[in-house]
Amino acid sequence: MASDEEETIEQAAAARRERLRALKAAQQLLETPEDDGGQANDKPEDENGVDDEENDLNVKFRNYLPHDKQLQEGKLAPPQLPKFEDPVASETPIEEKKEDPFLNIAPKKPNWDLRRDVQKKLDKLEKRTQKAIFQLMEQQEKEKQLAEEDGRDDDSEN
Repeated sequence: MASDEEETIEQAAAARRERLRALKAAQQLLETPEDDGGQANDKPEDENGVDDEENDLNVKFRNYLPHDKQLQEGKLAPPQLPKFEDPVASETPIEEKKEDPFLNIAPKKPNWDLRRDVQKKLDKLEKRTQKAIFQLMEQQEKEKQLAEEDGRDDDSEN
């Protein structure tokens, strides 16, 4: 049984190798141009034996200026942004009154710090004042009612 498994594994491996060879051959056929006459390895070389691919590199430099003269040809111009018209900037600004900045140094109300310090006491006094006014109003109302009752009583006696 072990030999049967080994044979099936070997057959599967052999079949896989054949498929890989076929894929490599198909890939080489796709990569090679047809006008070269069917050479498998047709990389162009200079007289010095240097690959032409190194000379054909198309390098573009956007943010870097190389020191080499040959590479400086690949320097790209910085991108130009489209013109943008700001609608807010196109409106004429409203001219404000020019005030002397030294006038604004002093606070608008010169007693603001005094009011801040005394505010609690003022609140207490305000409550007492309202209470006193209310009591005075009640007293006046009672006096009016007494005066009206006295006035009626006087009229009823006659």
